[in-house]
Amino acid sequence: MNAPSIQRLTAVELRKMVDTRAGFWLLCLVALSAIAVVVLVLAVGEEADGTFAALFQGCAEVISIFLPIVVMLAVTSEWSQRTALTTFTLVPHRERVIGAKVLAGCVLTLAALVFCALAAAVGNIISGGSWSITFEQLWGAAAYDLLGMLGALALGLLLMHSALAIVTYFVLPTIVGIIVEVVRALREPSEWFDTTKSFAPLTEGSMDSGDWARLGVSVAIWVGLPLVLGLLRLRRHELK
Repeated sequence: MNAPSIQRLTAVELRKMVDTRAGFWLLCLVALSAIAVVVLVLAVGEEADGTFAALFQGCAEVISIFLPIVVMLAVTSEWSQRTALTTFTLVPHRERVIGAKVLAGCVLTLAALVFCALAAAVGNIISGGSWSITFEQLWGAAAYDLLGMLGALALGLLLMHSALAIVTYFVLPTIVGIIVEVVRALREPSEWFDTTKSFAPLTEGSMDSGDWARLGVSVAIWVGLPLVLGLLRLRRHELK
């Protein structure tokens, strides 16, 4: 029997992300949060916040809170729901399954960004703001959400436990921020490992050579390292 294609695996993993109760309600929360941003800006925001670019960036930033959890649960649920045995028996090459999850996460993130663009467009029509948006702002928001999704997936793969992964995902950046504030000697170096600082120029559309270097280091620490360690653990993890 031929192995399923990566396109078919991606479609299966995408369905897993949206066809569960947790995934469905989280995606509803993602959509509602984007709409809420537009409504709040139109209701109480300043005129400069009512442009298409500002609304789109605001929506893209707020969905980055909840959307990565959908992808994380698609990884951790293989163990919490005890479906890993079935999944990896049907597809013995475990890296192909993870690759399909990554691609499905990218598709879901891009679909969410399209929704953000539609919400921002409706808001901009109502506010009568500028439609101007630079390429840097557009792809910067997309890169911000995609990297957040990949970081959540890598953490889920490393920990293989839904509750632990979710708590770690939200608590760890706070702990890092507190440590940086307390230990003054870390404030300048933190630009290389604190994603709050290294990711900020992405959403602002103001990346320069130094920003790229800092972004690369922080991505290697928070996305690359957990992903590699998670893949190594997956290869050795006993299915039961």
